[in-house]
Amino acid sequence: MPIHLRILLAAVMTGMVVISFLGNAIVCLIVYQKPAMRSAINLLLATLAFSDIMLSLLCMPFTAVSIITVDWQFGVYFCKISAMLYWFFVLEGVSILLIISVDRFLIIVQRQDKLNPYRAKIMITVSWLLSFCISFPSVVGSTVVDVPTRAPQCVLGYTESPADRAYAVLLVVAVFFIPFSVMLYSYLCILNTVRRNAVRIHNHADSLCLSQVSKLGLMGLQRPQQMNVDMSFKTRAFTTILILFIGFSICWLPYTVVSLLSVFSHRFYYSPSFYVISTCVLWLSYLKTVFNPIIYCWRIKKFREACMEFMPKTFKILPKVPGRTRRRIRPSTIYVCSEHQSAV
Repeated sequence: MPIHLRILLAAVMTGMVVISFLGNAIVCLIVYQKPAMRSAINLLLATLAFSDIMLSLLCMPFTAVSIITVDWQFGVYFCKISAMLYWFFVLEGVSILLIISVDRFLIIVQRQDKLNPYRAKIMITVSWLLSFCISFPSVVGSTVVDVPTRAPQCVLGYTESPADRAYAVLLVVAVFFIPFSVMLYSYLCILNTVRRNAVRIHNHADSLCLSQVSKLGLMGLQRPQQMNVDMSFKTRAFTTILILFIGFSICWLPYTVVSLLSVFSHRFYYSPSFYVISTCVLWLSYLKTVFNPIIYCWRIKKFREACMEFMPKTFKILPKVPGRTRRRIRPSTIYVCSEHQSAV
Protein backbone atom coordinates (compact mmCIF):
# COMPACT_ATOMS: atom_id res chain seq x y z
CA MET A 1 0.00 0.00 0.00
CA PRO A 2 1.26 3.55 -0.71
CA ILE A 3 2.77 5.33 2.28
CA HIS A 4 0.23 8.17 2.24
CA LEU A 5 -2.64 5.67 2.30
CA ARG A 6 -1.06 3.76 5.18
CA ILE A 7 -0.65 6.96 7.18
CA LEU A 8 -4.25 7.93 6.48
CA LEU A 9 -5.57 4.54 7.60
CA ALA A 10 -3.45 4.65 10.76
CA ALA A 11 -4.68 8.17 11.56
CA VAL A 12 -8.30 7.13 11.03
CA MET A 13 -7.79 4.08 13.24
CA THR A 14 -6.27 6.28 15.97
CA GLY A 15 -9.35 8.47 15.83
CA MET A 16 -11.50 5.36 16.04
CA VAL A 17 -9.65 4.31 19.20
CA VAL A 18 -10.38 7.67 20.85
CA ILE A 19 -14.05 7.75 19.83
CA SER A 20 -14.60 4.12 20.76
CA PHE A 21 -13.00 4.53 24.17
CA LEU A 22 -14.82 7.75 25.10
CA GLY A 23 -18.21 6.67 23.74
CA ASN A 24 -18.22 3.21 25.29
CA ALA A 25 -16.74 4.51 28.56
CA ILE A 26 -19.65 6.93 28.90
CA VAL A 27 -22.09 4.05 28.37
CA CYS A 28 -20.39 2.03 31.13
CA LEU A 29 -20.31 5.04 33.49
CA ILE A 30 -24.00 5.73 32.93
CA VAL A 31 -24.98 2.20 33.92
CA TYR A 32 -22.50 2.14 36.83
CA GLN A 33 -23.42 5.51 38.38
CA LYS A 34 -27.18 5.48 37.85
CA PRO A 35 -29.02 2.69 39.70
CA ALA A 36 -32.15 3.36 37.63
CA MET A 37 -30.23 2.37 34.50
CA ARG A 38 -29.20 -1.06 35.81
CA SER A 39 -31.90 -3.03 34.06
CA ALA A 40 -31.09 -6.36 32.47
CA ILE A 41 -30.88 -4.95 28.95
CA ASN A 42 -28.68 -2.05 30.05
CA LEU A 43 -26.31 -4.39 31.88
CA LEU A 44 -25.92 -6.33 28.64
CA LEU A 45 -25.31 -3.15 26.66
CA ALA A 46 -22.72 -2.01 29.21
CA THR A 47 -20.94 -5.36 28.87
CA LEU A 48 -20.94 -4.96 25.10
CA ALA A 49 -19.49 -1.47 25.53
CA PHE A 50 -16.78 -2.78 27.88
CA SER A 51 -15.73 -5.47 25.39
CA ASP A 52 -15.49 -2.79 22.70
CA ILE A 53 -13.29 -0.67 25.00
CA MET A 54 -10.92 -3.57 25.56
CA LEU A 55 -10.83 -4.32 21.84
CA SER A 56 -10.02 -0.72 20.98
CA LEU A 57 -7.30 -0.37 23.64
CA LEU A 58 -5.58 -3.77 23.43
CA CYS A 59 -5.76 -4.50 19.71
CA MET A 60 -6.34 -1.43 17.56
CA PRO A 61 -3.18 0.56 18.52
CA PHE A 62 -0.88 -2.32 17.52
CA THR A 63 -2.73 -2.65 14.23
CA ALA A 64 -2.26 1.07 13.56
CA VAL A 65 1.50 0.76 14.16
CA SER A 66 1.72 -2.28 11.89
CA ILE A 67 -0.13 -0.46 9.12
CA ILE A 68 2.49 2.31 9.11
CA THR A 69 5.58 0.10 9.47
CA VAL A 70 4.24 -2.83 7.36
CA ASP A 71 5.87 -5.09 9.96
CA TRP A 72 5.01 -6.60 13.33
CA GLN A 73 7.23 -4.94 15.94
CA PHE A 74 6.02 -6.73 19.06
CA GLY A 75 7.34 -10.29 18.87
CA VAL A 76 5.98 -13.69 17.94
CA TYR A 77 4.51 -14.53 21.34
CA PHE A 78 2.64 -11.24 21.65
CA CYS A 79 1.34 -11.90 18.15
CA LYS A 80 -0.52 -14.92 19.49
CA ILE A 81 -1.68 -12.99 22.57
CA SER A 82 -2.98 -10.19 20.36
CA ALA A 83 -4.91 -12.64 18.19
CA MET A 84 -6.34 -14.32 21.29
CA LEU A 85 -7.46 -10.95 22.74
CA TYR A 86 -9.01 -9.96 19.43
CA TRP A 87 -11.12 -13.11 19.17
CA PHE A 88 -11.86 -13.04 22.91
CA PHE A 89 -13.43 -9.57 22.93
CA VAL A 90 -15.14 -10.08 19.61
CA LEU A 91 -16.69 -13.34 20.85
CA GLU A 92 -17.89 -11.61 24.01
CA GLY A 93 -19.55 -8.81 22.05
CA VAL A 94 -21.24 -11.29 19.73
CA SER A 95 -22.42 -13.36 22.71
CA ILE A 96 -24.07 -10.30 24.23
CA LEU A 97 -25.87 -9.51 20.98
CA LEU A 98 -27.02 -13.12 20.84
CA ILE A 99 -28.38 -13.01 24.40
CA ILE A 100 -30.24 -9.77 23.68
CA SER A 101 -31.81 -11.12 20.50
CA VAL A 102 -33.03 -14.27 22.27
CA ASP A 103 -34.42 -12.10 25.09
CA ARG A 104 -36.34 -9.94 22.58
CA PHE A 105 -37.65 -13.11 20.92
CA LEU A 106 -38.94 -14.49 24.21
CA ILE A 107 -40.59 -11.19 25.15
CA ILE A 108 -42.25 -10.33 21.86
CA VAL A 109 -42.96 -13.71 20.27
CA GLN A 110 -43.29 -16.04 23.26
CA ARG A 111 -44.54 -13.35 25.69
CA GLN A 112 -42.11 -14.53 28.36
CA ASP A 113 -40.09 -11.85 30.11
CA LYS A 114 -37.64 -14.02 32.04
CA LEU A 115 -34.47 -11.94 31.98
CA ASN A 116 -33.89 -9.93 35.16
CA PRO A 117 -30.67 -8.22 36.32
CA TYR A 118 -29.59 -11.25 38.38
CA ARG A 119 -29.98 -13.66 35.47
CA ALA A 120 -28.33 -11.16 33.15
CA LYS A 121 -25.24 -11.10 35.39
CA ILE A 122 -25.09 -14.90 35.36
CA MET A 123 -25.33 -15.02 31.58
CA ILE A 124 -22.67 -12.31 31.25
CA THR A 125 -20.31 -14.35 33.42
CA VAL A 126 -20.97 -17.51 31.40
CA SER A 127 -20.41 -15.64 28.13
CA TRP A 128 -17.02 -14.37 29.33
CA LEU A 129 -15.96 -17.91 30.29
CA LEU A 130 -17.09 -19.44 27.00
CA SER A 131 -15.42 -16.69 24.97
CA PHE A 132 -12.16 -17.26 26.83
CA CYS A 133 -12.30 -21.03 26.37
CA ILE A 134 -12.85 -20.71 22.61
CA SER A 135 -10.17 -18.05 22.04
CA PHE A 136 -7.46 -19.35 24.40
CA PRO A 137 -6.18 -22.23 22.17
CA SER A 138 -4.77 -19.64 19.75
CA VAL A 139 -2.05 -18.86 22.34
CA VAL A 140 -0.87 -22.35 23.23
CA GLY A 141 0.65 -25.04 21.05
CA SER A 142 0.96 -25.03 17.31
CA THR A 143 -1.87 -22.90 16.00
CA VAL A 144 -2.92 -21.43 12.72
CA VAL A 145 -2.14 -17.84 13.82
CA ASP A 146 0.58 -16.22 11.70
CA VAL A 147 2.92 -13.32 12.39
CA PRO A 148 1.60 -10.59 10.11
CA THR A 149 4.05 -10.32 7.24
CA ARG A 150 1.03 -10.47 4.95
CA ALA A 151 -1.51 -8.61 7.14
CA PRO A 152 -1.51 -5.67 9.62
CA GLN A 153 -2.48 -7.94 12.52
CA CYS A 154 -1.96 -11.55 13.54
CA VAL A 155 -4.49 -13.42 11.44
CA LEU A 156 -5.58 -16.93 10.58
CA GLY A 157 -3.10 -18.05 7.92
CA TYR A 158 -3.08 -20.82 5.37
CA THR A 159 -2.59 -24.31 6.78
CA GLU A 160 -3.07 -27.90 5.69
CA SER A 161 -3.33 -29.27 9.23
CA PRO A 162 -6.80 -30.75 9.90
CA ALA A 163 -6.64 -29.66 13.55
CA ASP A 164 -5.78 -26.07 12.70
CA ARG A 165 -8.46 -25.94 10.06
CA ALA A 166 -11.01 -27.35 12.48
CA TYR A 167 -10.08 -24.70 15.05
CA ALA A 168 -10.35 -21.93 12.44
CA VAL A 169 -13.79 -23.19 11.41
CA LEU A 170 -14.82 -23.31 15.09
CA LEU A 171 -13.77 -19.67 15.54
CA VAL A 172 -15.64 -18.29 12.54
CA VAL A 173 -18.70 -20.43 13.23
CA ALA A 174 -18.82 -19.26 16.86
CA VAL A 175 -18.17 -15.63 15.95
CA PHE A 176 -20.48 -15.24 12.98
CA PHE A 177 -22.49 -18.13 11.55
CA ILE A 178 -24.24 -19.39 14.69
CA PRO A 179 -25.02 -15.91 16.09
CA PHE A 180 -26.11 -14.64 12.68
CA SER A 181 -28.47 -17.60 12.13
CA VAL A 182 -30.04 -17.35 15.58
CA MET A 183 -30.40 -13.58 15.45
CA LEU A 184 -31.82 -13.63 11.92
CA TYR A 185 -34.43 -16.21 12.88
CA SER A 186 -35.33 -14.27 16.06
CA TYR A 187 -35.75 -10.97 14.25
CA LEU A 188 -37.80 -12.47 11.42
CA CYS A 189 -40.16 -13.98 13.99
CA ILE A 190 -40.32 -10.67 15.87
CA LEU A 191 -41.08 -8.68 12.71
CA ASN A 192 -43.82 -11.13 11.77
CA THR A 193 -45.36 -10.90 15.24
CA VAL A 194 -45.27 -7.09 15.28
CA ARG A 195 -46.87 -6.97 11.81
CA ARG A 196 -49.70 -9.33 12.81
CA ASN A 197 -50.39 -7.42 16.02
CA ALA A 198 -50.44 -4.08 14.21
CA VAL A 199 -52.97 -5.42 11.68
CA ARG A 200 -55.11 -6.91 14.46
CA ILE A 201 -55.14 -3.62 16.39
CA HIS A 202 -56.01 -1.61 13.28
CA ASN A 203 -58.90 -3.91 12.36
CA HIS A 204 -60.20 -3.96 15.92
CA ALA A 205 -60.12 -0.18 16.19
CA ASP A 206 -61.95 0.27 12.86
CA SER A 207 -64.70 -2.18 13.77
CA LEU A 208 -65.15 -0.54 17.19
CA CYS A 209 -65.50 2.93 15.70
CA LEU A 210 -68.03 1.75 13.07
CA SER A 211 -70.14 0.00 15.66
CA GLN A 212 -70.24 3.13 17.80
CA VAL A 213 -71.24 5.30 14.86
CA SER A 214 -74.17 2.97 14.07
CA LYS A 215 -75.33 3.03 17.67
CA LEU A 216 -75.16 6.80 18.09
CA GLY A 217 -78.12 7.43 15.75
CA LEU A 218 -80.39 5.18 17.82
CA MET A 219 -79.10 5.46 21.35
CA GLY A 220 -77.71 9.00 21.48
CA LEU A 221 -74.41 9.99 22.98
CA GLN A 222 -73.06 7.38 25.32
CA ARG A 223 -69.84 6.99 27.22
CA PRO A 224 -67.29 5.78 24.66
CA GLN A 225 -66.14 2.25 24.94
CA GLN A 226 -62.53 1.60 25.81
CA MET A 227 -60.21 -0.89 24.26
CA ASN A 228 -57.19 -2.14 26.12
CA VAL A 229 -54.56 -2.85 23.46
CA ASP A 230 -51.99 -5.32 24.77
CA MET A 231 -49.17 -5.47 22.24
CA SER A 232 -47.20 -7.41 24.77
CA PHE A 233 -43.89 -5.83 24.78
CA LYS A 234 -40.88 -3.67 24.76
CA THR A 235 -40.69 -3.11 21.01
CA ARG A 236 -38.84 0.19 21.18
CA ALA A 237 -35.66 -1.53 22.31
CA PHE A 238 -36.14 -4.10 19.55
CA THR A 239 -35.51 -1.51 16.83
CA THR A 240 -32.23 -0.52 18.47
CA ILE A 241 -31.09 -4.13 18.73
CA LEU A 242 -32.10 -4.72 15.11
CA ILE A 243 -29.84 -1.83 14.05
CA LEU A 244 -26.99 -3.35 16.08
CA PHE A 245 -27.59 -6.68 14.34
CA ILE A 246 -27.45 -5.07 10.90
CA GLY A 247 -24.21 -3.31 11.85
CA PHE A 248 -22.79 -6.57 13.15
CA SER A 249 -23.62 -8.34 9.88
CA ILE A 250 -22.13 -5.62 7.67
CA CYS A 251 -18.93 -5.32 9.73
CA TRP A 252 -18.29 -9.02 10.30
CA LEU A 253 -19.37 -10.89 7.20
CA PRO A 254 -16.38 -9.71 5.06
CA TYR A 255 -13.85 -10.55 7.79
CA THR A 256 -15.37 -14.00 8.27
CA VAL A 257 -15.21 -14.79 4.57
CA VAL A 258 -11.60 -13.57 4.29
CA SER A 259 -10.58 -15.62 7.35
CA LEU A 260 -11.99 -18.81 5.89
CA LEU A 261 -10.42 -18.18 2.49
CA SER A 262 -7.02 -17.45 4.05
CA VAL A 263 -7.06 -20.78 5.92
CA PHE A 264 -8.27 -22.99 3.07
CA SER A 265 -6.96 -21.23 -0.06
CA HIS A 266 -3.20 -21.16 -0.66
CA ARG A 267 -3.69 -19.05 -3.77
CA PHE A 268 -5.72 -16.39 -1.96
CA TYR A 269 -3.46 -16.16 1.10
CA TYR A 270 -0.29 -15.70 -0.96
CA SER A 271 -1.84 -13.40 -3.55
CA PRO A 272 -0.43 -9.83 -3.89
CA SER A 273 -3.80 -8.31 -2.96
CA PHE A 274 -4.16 -10.19 0.34
CA TYR A 275 -2.58 -7.43 2.45
CA VAL A 276 -4.90 -4.74 1.11
CA ILE A 277 -7.98 -6.95 1.44
CA SER A 278 -7.13 -8.05 4.98
CA THR A 279 -6.45 -4.44 6.01
CA CYS A 280 -9.82 -3.25 4.70
CA VAL A 281 -11.89 -6.02 6.29
CA LEU A 282 -10.03 -5.66 9.59
CA TRP A 283 -10.69 -1.92 9.60
CA LEU A 284 -14.36 -2.64 8.90
CA SER A 285 -14.58 -5.07 11.82
CA TYR A 286 -13.15 -2.42 14.15
CA LEU A 287 -15.68 0.11 12.92
CA LYS A 288 -18.43 -1.62 14.91
CA THR A 289 -16.85 -0.48 18.19
CA VAL A 290 -17.32 3.14 17.11
CA PHE A 291 -20.91 2.82 15.92
CA ASN A 292 -22.35 1.08 18.99
CA PRO A 293 -22.24 4.05 21.45
CA ILE A 294 -23.48 6.38 18.70
CA ILE A 295 -26.46 4.09 18.16
CA TYR A 296 -27.21 4.00 21.90
CA CYS A 297 -27.31 7.79 22.18
CA TRP A 298 -29.31 8.11 18.96
CA ARG A 299 -31.95 5.51 19.75
CA ILE A 300 -32.20 5.35 23.58
CA LYS A 301 -33.50 8.51 25.22
CA LYS A 302 -32.17 7.72 28.70
CA PHE A 303 -28.66 7.19 27.37
CA ARG A 304 -28.90 10.42 25.39
CA GLU A 305 -30.02 12.43 28.43
CA ALA A 306 -27.29 10.88 30.58
CA CYS A 307 -24.68 11.73 27.94
CA MET A 308 -25.81 15.35 28.08
CA GLU A 309 -25.25 15.33 31.83
CA PHE A 310 -21.69 14.08 31.37
CA MET A 311 -20.97 16.70 28.75
CA PRO A 312 -19.19 19.82 30.12
CA LYS A 313 -21.34 22.93 30.29
CA THR A 314 -19.01 24.78 27.93
CA PHE A 315 -20.14 22.45 25.12
CA LYS A 316 -23.83 23.00 25.78
CA ILE A 317 -24.17 25.96 23.45
CA LEU A 318 -27.55 25.33 21.90
CA PRO A 319 -30.67 25.44 24.09
CA LYS A 320 -32.62 22.28 24.60
CA VAL A 321 -35.49 22.15 22.13
CA PRO A 322 -38.44 19.92 23.00
CA GLY A 323 -38.89 17.16 20.48
CA ARG A 324 -42.01 16.70 18.38
CA THR A 325 -44.60 14.58 20.08
CA ARG A 326 -45.34 11.38 18.23
CA ARG A 327 -48.26 9.04 18.60
CA ARG A 328 -47.10 5.51 19.19
CA ILE A 329 -48.81 2.24 19.91
CA ARG A 330 -47.55 1.23 23.32
CA PRO A 331 -48.16 -1.78 25.52
CA SER A 332 -51.13 -1.54 27.90
CA THR A 333 -52.38 1.76 26.37
CA ILE A 334 -56.08 2.64 26.51
CA TYR A 335 -57.33 3.54 23.03
CA VAL A 336 -60.63 5.48 23.01
CA CYS A 337 -63.03 5.82 20.05
CA SER A 338 -65.64 8.59 20.20
CA GLU A 339 -67.90 10.22 17.66
CA HIS A 340 -65.50 13.12 17.20
CA GLN A 341 -62.07 11.51 17.10
CA SER A 342 -60.00 8.52 17.88
CA ALA A 343 -57.48 9.53 20.53
CA VAL A 344 -54.69 7.84 22.40
